[in-house]
Amino acid sequence: MTQDQDPATARAGTRSWVVYSAAALVVLLLGAAVGMLLTLSIRGSNAPPAGDSVDVGFAHDMRTHHLQAITMAGLARDRSTDPAVERLAFDMETTQLDQSGQMSGWLTSWNQPVLLPPGEKHMKWMTESGHSHGGARMTPDGVDRMPGMATSEELQRLRSLSGKDLDVYFLQLMLRHHRGGLAMAAYAADHAQLAFVRNLGQKIENAQSSESELLERMIRERGATPLAD
Repeated sequence: MTQDQDPATARAGTRSWVVYSAAALVVLLLGAAVGMLLTLSIRGSNAPPAGDSVDVGFAHDMRTHHLQAITMAGLARDRSTDPAVERLAFDMETTQLDQSGQMSGWLTSWNQPVLLPPGEKHMKWMTESGHSHGGARMTPDGVDRMPGMATSEELQRLRSLSGKDLDVYFLQLMLRHHRGGLAMAAYAADHAQLAFVRNLGQKIENAQSSESELLERMIRERGATPLAD
């Protein structure tokens, strides 16, 4: 607390942060519980998807993709002074927390780690003949960093900004992030073994396509242009 900050205001801010953190944890745990119950209820005697399946690969990679978006959205939600940006960041964070929890629940019920081991390549599961993303064909070798993912330097820059600069850079990073994840969602919607995995892939593709249009409009309304994909 600064010298000229009202103690009551500081306490209120702390309480708000604690309440939101608790609520976010509840959303994540509820999503995980729903994901586990869904997979266990329909699996029956069928074997869970293999570790190299589209279903497991999508859950691993989209969950990792979501976790970075949650980090960026949480930062914007906390620090933005633009009500439209703050509301959008809150909606994105809440939605992706829930979906991340669902995917964590799936992976746990399939006896898979909830995250890939460090150094493991991404998108190795997207090998259908003719599939490509951003002009680069997916291969069994995979990629080190998924399309749309921000670098450590970009995240550090986002943390250093404030005001309109923070709002614009968040919108730019999130637009690129959304666009980068669309191919994974579409591929899972087309190729996953399990219906509920296909459904989530389609839901993410639809939602992030729509949100990408909103993000681009908000960027241009603030006198900026999107980042290169």
